[in-house]
Amino acid sequence: MKLLTFTPQQSQRAQQVIAQFQEHPEAWSRVDAILDQSSSLQSKYIALQVLEKLIQTRWKVLPEDQRQGIRNFVVGSIVKVSSDDVSLHRQRAFVNKLNLTLVQILKKEWPQHWPTFIPEMVTSSRSNVSICENNMVILKLFSEEIFEYSSEQMTHARTHDMKDHMWQEIAEVFNLMKEVLEVATKPSLIVATLDAFHRYLYWLPYGYTFETNVIDILCNRFLQAKEFRNLALKCLTEIGHTNVTHREHLDKSAQMFEMTMRSVGPAVLSAPDINQAYEDGSDEEQEFILNVVLFVTSSLNAHLGHYEKKLSREVMVTSHHCLLQLSRVEEREVFKVCLEYWIFLVRQLYDESEVAPLGGVPLLSLGGGSGTNAASTAAAAHRQMYAEVLSPLRAVMIEHMVKPEEVLIVENDEGEIVREFVKETDTITLYKSMRECLVYLTHLDVADTESIMNKKLARQMDGSEWSWNNLNKLCWAIGSISGAMSEDMEKRFLVVVIKDLLGLCEMKRGKDNKAVVASNIMYVVGQYPRFLKAHWKFLKTVANKLFEFMHELHEGVQDMACDTFIKIATKCKRHFVTQQYGEAAPFVEEIISHIDTITADLAPQQIHTFYEAVGHMIAAQTNPAAQEALVEACMKIPNLAWNNVLDQVKQDITVLNDQGNIKILANVLKTNVATCSSVGAGFLSQIGRIYLDMLSLYTQVSAAISREVDAKGLVATKMPHIRAMRTIKKETLKLVQTYVSRAEDLHPVRQNMLPMFFDAVLRDYRTNVDAARDAEVLTTLATIVTRLGAMVTDKVALILDNVFEPTLSMISKDFTEYPEHRTAFYNLLRAINASCFSALLQLPPPQFQVVLDSIVWAFKHTTRDIADTGLSILLELLNNVSATEPGVLNSFARVYFVGLTQDVFFVLTDSDHKNGFRLQCMILSRMFHLIESGRIYQPLYDPAQLPNGTNLGANMSNRDYFTGYIVNLLANAFPHLARSQLESFASGLFDLTDNLEKFMSHVRDFLVQMKEFSADGSGDGASSDQANGRSGGGGSGVAGGSAIEKLSLVDPQQELEAKRQAEMERALKVPGMVKPSDLPTMDDD
Repeated sequence: MKLLTFTPQQSQRAQQVIAQFQEHPEAWSRVDAILDQSSSLQSKYIALQVLEKLIQTRWKVLPEDQRQGIRNFVVGSIVKVSSDDVSLHRQRAFVNKLNLTLVQILKKEWPQHWPTFIPEMVTSSRSNVSICENNMVILKLFSEEIFEYSSEQMTHARTHDMKDHMWQEIAEVFNLMKEVLEVATKPSLIVATLDAFHRYLYWLPYGYTFETNVIDILCNRFLQAKEFRNLALKCLTEIGHTNVTHREHLDKSAQMFEMTMRSVGPAVLSAPDINQAYEDGSDEEQEFILNVVLFVTSSLNAHLGHYEKKLSREVMVTSHHCLLQLSRVEEREVFKVCLEYWIFLVRQLYDESEVAPLGGVPLLSLGGGSGTNAASTAAAAHRQMYAEVLSPLRAVMIEHMVKPEEVLIVENDEGEIVREFVKETDTITLYKSMRECLVYLTHLDVADTESIMNKKLARQMDGSEWSWNNLNKLCWAIGSISGAMSEDMEKRFLVVVIKDLLGLCEMKRGKDNKAVVASNIMYVVGQYPRFLKAHWKFLKTVANKLFEFMHELHEGVQDMACDTFIKIATKCKRHFVTQQYGEAAPFVEEIISHIDTITADLAPQQIHTFYEAVGHMIAAQTNPAAQEALVEACMKIPNLAWNNVLDQVKQDITVLNDQGNIKILANVLKTNVATCSSVGAGFLSQIGRIYLDMLSLYTQVSAAISREVDAKGLVATKMPHIRAMRTIKKETLKLVQTYVSRAEDLHPVRQNMLPMFFDAVLRDYRTNVDAARDAEVLTTLATIVTRLGAMVTDKVALILDNVFEPTLSMISKDFTEYPEHRTAFYNLLRAINASCFSALLQLPPPQFQVVLDSIVWAFKHTTRDIADTGLSILLELLNNVSATEPGVLNSFARVYFVGLTQDVFFVLTDSDHKNGFRLQCMILSRMFHLIESGRIYQPLYDPAQLPNGTNLGANMSNRDYFTGYIVNLLANAFPHLARSQLESFASGLFDLTDNLEKFMSHVRDFLVQMKEFSADGSGDGASSDQANGRSGGGGSGVAGGSAIEKLSLVDPQQELEAKRQAEMERALKVPGMVKPSDLPTMDDD
């Protein structure tokens, strides 16, 4: 069957025939004939695919004799091909497919129906070398299926049972592998055995590795042989990072570490240029370097303390010198592994220094201090042990430093200095790790860090090491240790650095050279706000230098100058509004008075950033009158431009047809938004000054857009001047949203701003064509509802009347159109549900049903963010309803619980919605808990509407009704499942509502079971699309796709947030560990 030799028509027909054959329920009965008689490898693959599908989905409905026959046939086929070495290697791909098929059978049969499998494998392995080699592949695959992939394919009970039996029989497997490793000489057999052994080491009991000679075998037989050393190192790495605590096991681990380092260390340390050796090396040699790194770092990470006690100082220092050498390899993945360990080491040394300070006895030690002295001595000795490693490590970190996200200027492939537009997430993450390492290294020896950096800077000044790359890395490193020095030392260090960099900027010729130096000056000063706040003259000089750079037209320099200015303005804002010694007025007044000159060469976006920076300064002014005066002065130029155009508009509305005027108005509004975002509540006077004109302009612009649409159709919304007009509307909405989000007194907002806002915006939104509606309307309304809460409950009906139906009609046509409106719509709905829930209860039933339908439609969406938002809204809605009076809860449940249950089961059993598994379970658990707890006491059913044959009596409980309902629902969607299975599942949903993790585990097991036909109702493990259910976005039912791929039983967002908070708390305890821009804002800022 050679499809590639067919014509396109013949190939298409052949594919159709193959598909029909694969779907035929009896296709598996032809597999033996195909495998025996066909000479086509493709035909054999197709046959095995058919057989694999049978095993996964229908195995348990086959009679015992047929199962036995298939098993024997697969085993016989494997033995036939693998008995001969030539055949084994010639048909390796086919044998691997046979091996995978056998493993699928094992997952169904072993150990209950095939208890002799392991002994048979061991016996056959001793009879034939080629069979032994293939058996190692089978054993490796079997281990992977049980211990690595089982959570997605088997129930918890089945997985646990298989693991237990594997532990009982592991001795035979281990002895076989050890025997092969001791005596085998055939390279391919050794490779297969090492590969399999590596997989088993993951869960092998510690005694097998630490109380036998297997470590000696690995070190003595395979570390020096190039064809085996990588696999041997992987095995040793797995052993090395094992979390053993028994003294003898720890000693053996230390012995293994020393043996391995004496074997591989000399090759690493003797390389004159390890990076060049890596670049010139073969794939095997590059993998070897990575494996050495992994072995050293994982072993030291796990057992550093014990190794230091057990091994000689020479071994420990040499191993760290080896890792230091490997850290010079300019391969990012290799360096990242090294860096992870270096952070572990220097953090440990730092923590010891904190317990026992560098200076010896703490100042407040009131006791005898003997314990502290001992700890201090030990900590000092520990640091001293690694001193000869840490000093060159500082240089390595500086030389490898990567670009921080604040730096916007890069060298492109043509060697030109240009503006960077795309942030590299991996580089930013690596920078954070390198920064952490350098901060710890600075704390451990600040003088050495300063000395190394000063020497490198001096070599930039004298030209001996001058290059863009070298200067960049040095300055990025200097900026990364901000806060890690004492203030006096930081002052001395930074004065030298800035002085030299300014001198370098004057010294260098050429715009590219000057741009590189300028970017480094801006980066460094932006990282040291503590120094700037303590030295006003220097702060003023830096600000003026930034103003100078704002006139530099080289690509990226102006952007970086504005970004650095706003960073300094944020962290040093109080110093700009305070009249400093020797100054005639606060410096902010001087900045505002020259704002037109300073921003003359900036682009509009850069000007907005500048105004936002000045806004931060104004926000620091605590005197209301003085603050209002600053706002007025700051906004003088934008207001003049605004008034000038609006005066013309009042005389002649056609002025708005001029693209230049529209652009001026849009930029003025953007300037207001930027300034308001930083000034906050103090912006009230300015927004009050332009508010009426702004809403009037909003209405006029909207009318002009409508006229164009009426005249030219929907194509008008794509025209440049109409899009420019829409920018005015969007910026108006953003300004209102920004002020509402920052306002402190919300009553004036409710009384004075909102009535006019609703008048201007809501009807306009409702009457516009779809393409002319702005998503910012929904975003602004969501902010208003969130901020004002109960104060706007009476306005929710008005809001929904004007935006709900129009938006729903836009986003319900398909899953792709109007993505911004879709996201904003559900955020608004979530805000109303969270802040004005009582308003939802007051809606007429038809309108409330539409709201609920829109929530259901959201969580059936295939975009994860929308689906998660829909699920979250529903969960919050259920929580809100459950908090109301019993009558409301029972009425809600009676009307909506059945439909919601059906809809949630639809997404739960659909593979496209597996990411929402946790939220889906939380919703079901909440609903069933309300039923099980008796809080829903009114019948959830109408006896007249019960299905025919239902005979549960007049006093049927809600639990009984819902259990039957769920069983019938799932039985219709998955007719291959036994009713007893479904009844057990449904019952468990009620029994486990008080434990979410057990509830999710119970649901997950069902999702595994529902993919397999079962003769006895015990359904167990496989993932295959078998059951047919309803698909698509509308209606109700249960989906038929597999929803068990990589299900998470924990909330990843909660985990990430908890981890982030813990990391921040720890980092805040280490001076300099948190970047100045990320530090919590203090009052004195």
